[in-house]
This record gives sequence, structure tokens and C-alpha cells, in this order.
Amino acid sequence: MEDERIGHNVVRLIGRVSGEVVARELPSGDHLATFRLVVPRQDPAPGRPRVDTIDVACWSGRTRRVAGRLEEGVVVAVEGALRRRFFVAGAGRASRYEVEAQRLRRVPG
Repeated sequence: MEDERIGHNVVRLIGRVSGEVVARELPSGDHLATFRLVVPRQDPAPGRPRVDTIDVACWSGRTRRVAGRLEEGVVVAVEGALRRRFFVAGAGRASRYEVEAQRLRRVPG
């Protein structure tokens, strides 16, 4: 059993879907759906709204199905964990942080 005093990795976000959801099959045969989530940032400077744009990855069948029904501008709640993904790009090896969705739901309104 892990000791939560050492640390834990839990992410909860509510934001708007930006762009379209991209579903693909990886060379390994795994299926993945990804999208970007725009989340308002709490900024102390009045009158200057800021946002964070966060990549969300949906690996489970359930989160892929929900993601597949999302459209741009829809507000969603995401619960999951922060992950660092490594890949090969044109300039060599690279990495990116994304949220791995464990639960995904539309937020009314």
C-alpha cells in the first residue's frame, strides 16, 4: 500500500473542449482518444483573463466513448492523473505532459 503522505497524483479539471477529439489506433494496437481542454486560470490581475490549455488522453473504453461524443466548446469535468509521455519527433526524442482521464463527464450548462 502506498503512503499518501509521500505523494499522490490526482487531477480534477473543468473546462471547455478546444478543437475536435482525435481517435486513433497506435502501432501497438491500443486505442486512444485525445483532446485539448481550456481551463480558466485564477489570475490576480483584474481584467486580464488567462487560460491554460491542457492535453487530455483517454485510454479506457469508457473515457474514449464519452470523448467521442464531445464537441468543441462543450464543458467537461475530467478526473485523472498527470502523466509524462515520451515519443520520437522530427528533432529527436521529446516528452509532453498530459492528463490521463480516468473519469470524464459533460457539465450541464
